Formats: sequence, C-alpha cells, structure tokens
Amino acid sequence: MARGKAPTFELQRAAILAEAAHLFADKGFHNASMAELAQACGVSKPLLYHYYRDKEQILFDIADSYMDRLLEIVAGVEEEGLEPDAHFAALVMRFMEEYEHAQSQHMVLVQDVKFLKQDEAARVRDKQRRVVAAFAEAIVRVEPGVKRRKLDKPVAMILFGMINWTFTWLRADGPLGFRDMAPVVTTIFLNGVKALAHTNEKKTVAAH
Repeated sequence: MARGKAPTFELQRAAILAEAAHLFADKGFHNASMAELAQACGVSKPLLYHYYRDKEQILFDIADSYMDRLLEIVAGVEEEGLEPDAHFAALVMRFMEEYEHAQSQHMVLVQDVKFLKQDEAARVRDKQRRVVAAFAEAIVRVEPGVKRRKLDKPVAMILFGMINWTFTWLRADGPLGFRDMAPVVTTIFLNGVKALAHTNEKKTVAAH
C-alpha cells in the first residue's frame, strides 16, 4: 500500500513557495538555484526535491496559487451583493490589501510566467483574464456607457496600471498605507470613468 503524505506536507510546500517567491523576485527565476532555495528554506537539497520535482514546478505553483487567491477575493466581494460603487470600492480595497503582503508573488507573476511551459502559462493567463474581466464588469456596473464605447477592458487595464506597482513607491514607514490609498484610487478612478463616459456621449451627440 502506498504511503500517504504527512499532515505537514502541504504546509511545508507553502513555506517553500513563500521563500521561492522572495528569491525569484529578488534574483530572477533563471538566476536562482535550487541550492539557494534549499538554504533559504533551511532544508537539504534532497529534501527540497521531495516536495518539488524542479524549479519550474515551483514557479507554476507560485503563479497559479497567487491567481487562485485573487480569484477568491473577486468571488468573496461578489458574494457580498454590494451596490455598484461599493462593489468596485471593495474590490480595490481587497486587492490593495493583498498586494501589501504579496509583492514577491506579484513580481514573479509579471516577470517570470514567460518561462513556464506553454500549457501552464496559458492556465495562469486564463486566470489573469478572468480577474481583468471581473474588474471590467465592476466598472460597467458603475458606468454602463464605458462598455458601449468598448472601453471596459482598456479602462480596467488602466486601473491595474494604477494599483499593481503601488509597492514600488509606497513606503512601509510612510504616513499612508495600502488601506489609505485604496479609497484615493477608487475616488479618482470612479470620477474619471463617469466623466469619460459622459464626455464620449456628448461627442457622439455632437457628431450627429
């Protein structure tokens, strides 16, 4: 009979993923070695291979599990049944809160997914598209005119441009934190989206 996995198996894998995310984000996927990762995890290299067959499997699990976490956030906000503005604000707040503690995972997602096998990269990117689609839908709920102009996804990508790299300039010891910046982003973005939709509608009417 095959021996089952120890109860701590998944916990140890999660710890390895956390250390690997830091290492890959700092050095880049190709420059980080399994020996360095084993040392960072405080385990032997043979033991590390007990949990993961190679570096590529670790990279996939980092990216895939991170996207699963973002999709969980999307689903959780959806279940709250909020009004459009509040729904959008909740999405921004929850993502900003997640970004505060997932900087390494986010960097790995952006810079290293290209090193995955084609099918694995496609799986991760499909989940990325689902996240973007959820934000685009949230924007359309606030201002349907954005979709009529076919700007829902481009505008959603502009939003991610605003929040995805916040950790590169928002200092941990500064006067403002991620939770402080979330309503700032929400206010600027929603006011801009509503103004954009109305401006486009006026131009359309004027053209006729």
